[in-house]
Amino acid sequence: MDYSILDFLGLLGAVGLFLYGMKVMSEGLQKAAGDRLRNILSAMTRNRFAGLLTGFLITALIQSSSASTVMVVSFVNAGLMSLGQSMAVIMGANVGTTFTAWIIALFGFKVNISSFVLPLVGLAVVLLLMNKSRTKSIGEFLIGFSFLFMGLDLISAYVPDLQSNPEMFAVLKDYASMGIRSILIFTLVGLVLTMVIQSSAATFAITLIMCSKGWITFDLACALVLGSNIGTTITPILASLSGNVAAKRASMGHLLFNLLGTVWCLCIFVPFADFNAWLTEAIGQGDPTSLYKYVSALEASSPELYNHLFDNSLPAGHEVLRNIAVMQMSVSFGLSLFHTTFNLVNVTVMIWLTGVYVKIVEWLVPSKSRDDEEFTLKFISGGLMNAAELNIAQAEKEISVYAERVGRMINMAQTLIHTKEKSEEYNTLLSRVEKYEDISDRMELEIAHYLNRCAEGRLSNEGKLRIAAMLNIISEIESIADSCLGIGKILNRKIQSGVEFNDEIYRNIDTMYVYVKAAMEMMISQLKNMENVSGKSLIDSYNKEREINNFRNSLRSGNVENINSKHYEYQAGIYYMDIIGDLEKTGDYIINVIDTLRDNFRKRAD
Repeated sequence: MDYSILDFLGLLGAVGLFLYGMKVMSEGLQKAAGDRLRNILSAMTRNRFAGLLTGFLITALIQSSSASTVMVVSFVNAGLMSLGQSMAVIMGANVGTTFTAWIIALFGFKVNISSFVLPLVGLAVVLLLMNKSRTKSIGEFLIGFSFLFMGLDLISAYVPDLQSNPEMFAVLKDYASMGIRSILIFTLVGLVLTMVIQSSAATFAITLIMCSKGWITFDLACALVLGSNIGTTITPILASLSGNVAAKRASMGHLLFNLLGTVWCLCIFVPFADFNAWLTEAIGQGDPTSLYKYVSALEASSPELYNHLFDNSLPAGHEVLRNIAVMQMSVSFGLSLFHTTFNLVNVTVMIWLTGVYVKIVEWLVPSKSRDDEEFTLKFISGGLMNAAELNIAQAEKEISVYAERVGRMINMAQTLIHTKEKSEEYNTLLSRVEKYEDISDRMELEIAHYLNRCAEGRLSNEGKLRIAAMLNIISEIESIADSCLGIGKILNRKIQSGVEFNDEIYRNIDTMYVYVKAAMEMMISQLKNMENVSGKSLIDSYNKEREINNFRNSLRSGNVENINSKHYEYQAGIYYMDIIGDLEKTGDYIINVIDTLRDNFRKRAD
């Protein structure tokens, strides 16, 4: 057999170079885009059409529908996006993935790849040596772009042909003329191939090369592309295995969407493929079915010329080579058109059935208990990391959730002060505060671990600075939780000492809580919109901090007078001032968060 194990390994290496090029190109683009890419995420929660557009844009930008859908699964898992919203984004991602197909179709066969790849790599290396971070990221993008097409060129060189190695595709060749059964078989082949290499774009590239060389008919190539739409769902399914029930529902929705789309297309496959062949010809790109007919006729009429064609011994400019080059472009355009038309029709129909999809998925993946519907920090797991820059937005929203949870502890601590001592209600509430503080500790550790993993990815300098800022923010939020528990510890010491507070002390403590809770609400509001912290909100927070400090100072001065005037016992004044001091520290932790937001997130236009 002419096709050796080294040739096969060369093919694997070519596919690997193609996938690596796509990865580097994606990461370079993410880093170059930075904030712009993250800001797109804000459009996700508006409506189904905004979500559709968002899914399309993100997938077109990062060149991977798998990356987009894994990101969506992680957002649903975190409770940052509803299942219905996620379905719209996933639908848009399916259309966005056709963008890669068009790049390959329009450039992969139209120009001589070897003539521009190496100069492009040279230019990219120069950009990598520049000091500016964004310039370096553009260099990474160009290197990834070059590797992608270099891999495509090598795939073309290493994919075995039927003439030299008939046994390599003997099984598939036997099933290539069985009508509808052949279509089903090649759809399954496309599904399995994409599941193995986890990239529908790579499957499309291989299919494009096989079809352009006349090894399979245009309709069977369409079947391979159709199967790849289902195979690409394997990545988010794997990612959801470590997530909660919402994540599993999102990945199941992706599978269901692609599966049902494939089913309707198979029902009208022959006329649909013929329509795309006709449309390609009508646009002026030639008949995509003619290549297979031309090569088959050449094999039957001129076997020797056919052999020279596939051993690359025909002289440059030969009439056969010119004819085949024209028909190759027709096939690549036709396959890209089929892929795009299928996804556009699928989305146009399915977008109106989002609610039905949600109900079906909820029925297919029922929740085991009510706890499954609650969202904490379960989404931070190994399977859900993907695009580092986009994960920053996810972390920002999770920090907001964390702050809201700790904010509830402030209310609990105030209620605890007014609860009857040594009662069952007091003990239950104190246990709840302790439980929340323990949860707060674990949430801080998990968010910090998640941010550190984000930092290990390929980030822009701005992204790295924001991660450092967020690590500081979660540390301050955890300190607020410690202060709330500190109130409980002060109350326990007060109870053990048999000290009582009078109404004046309670009134002053409640007034201090009014200031602190207002400051906390301001902080949470700003954390909910980190990317657009306004100058006015910062000024309001600083004013509230001054009010807290001034009130603390006045209470401290008044405490000495009240003790001397016998308004309350000296020991009561000690515990009273401990509580006031603890609340003032809470205000300090809050303003530390505000300082971090001011220095790292406030828009300079303010």
